[in-house]
Amino acid sequence: MSGAELARSLHDEVVAPLLRREFPAASWVAGRFGGGSDVLGLDDEVSTDHDWGLRLTVLTDAATDATDVVRFLEEDLPEEFLGAPVRFPTTWDAVARHRVEVAPLAEFVAGRLGVGPEDPWSVTDWLAFTGQAVLEVVAGPVFADDEGRWAALRDRLRWYPDDVWRHLVACSWKQLEQELPFVGRAGSRGDDLGSRLVAARLVDVAVRLGLLLDRVWVPYPKWVGTVFARSVSGGTGSQLTACLTACLTAPEWRSREAALCRALEELRERQREVGLPVADVATGRFHDREFQGVPERASEVVLETVEDPGVRALPVGVGSVDQWVSSVDLLVDTTRRRSATAAVAGRASPVRGDTTPAP
Repeated sequence: MSGAELARSLHDEVVAPLLRREFPAASWVAGRFGGGSDVLGLDDEVSTDHDWGLRLTVLTDAATDATDVVRFLEEDLPEEFLGAPVRFPTTWDAVARHRVEVAPLAEFVAGRLGVGPEDPWSVTDWLAFTGQAVLEVVAGPVFADDEGRWAALRDRLRWYPDDVWRHLVACSWKQLEQELPFVGRAGSRGDDLGSRLVAARLVDVAVRLGLLLDRVWVPYPKWVGTVFARSVSGGTGSQLTACLTACLTAPEWRSREAALCRALEELRERQREVGLPVADVATGRFHDREFQGVPERASEVVLETVEDPGVRALPVGVGSVDQWVSSVDLLVDTTRRRSATAAVAGRASPVRGDTTPAP
């Protein structure tokens, strides 16, 4: 069984009957949420060697004390279910205990996003969301949603507000503009490793831009390629994937640069398909040098369509926190992530406009 199937069976056959009997007046949200490859539906046999098993999330309403639920489950859950231990240690907790995570709904959401499910979310709140943090809320299967609150939250997290999305697309093109000429410049000086390093950075930007254009939340790095391969931009037979692969495997800088430029042209066409404005070309000659670059117009043409003053005031080229931060310790820490985002976005004003009021 996959982790999601295991979680559903645990909920339907064991946990739900216990909770309905002990807390008949309570309302619940239950599912497989949070971290883990099984939340994304990407677990396999290798995944079972740690932090995998009978895991489930139960989110309580305001009138139900989560600690009472935890205490009750600790006493009443069986030792085994479907031949698997109900209580087991994890990498973050060496004590063998049941892994039915119980928390107030708002607390669980704030722990991932930094804001509550019914709070007004500002521009900077959206920029502080990582794709992985959102996926820990929206990707996993739902087994119970008594009042429809989880469905409303998932609908709210379907995608960025339109102007924020446009800003992030423009930021991706700005990142490509800033470094594309270095693929050739480093290579022409005999620094093949340096050329490869820059190219690899830009391939990562290109993949994330493709997912942005496809309106797909970006997971943590282990699964970015897998998710991209299932997207419209990177799916089976994708010319974009072929070009990016050719860039990474090219033996010298000229073919590496050429493959990357072809990939950026594919992205430009994809951008046109999804209804966003595009520059006349994706790449062109960099000044009088023999190297290729991305024209400034590639980002400007998108930014010109942004109307929200809070978004227009943002620094161009920075974007969401996972567009410019690669530190895992920062990205998984909601407080650090929000502080870093506010520090950057705070250089522009105003940025606290409520772009998406609570429903």
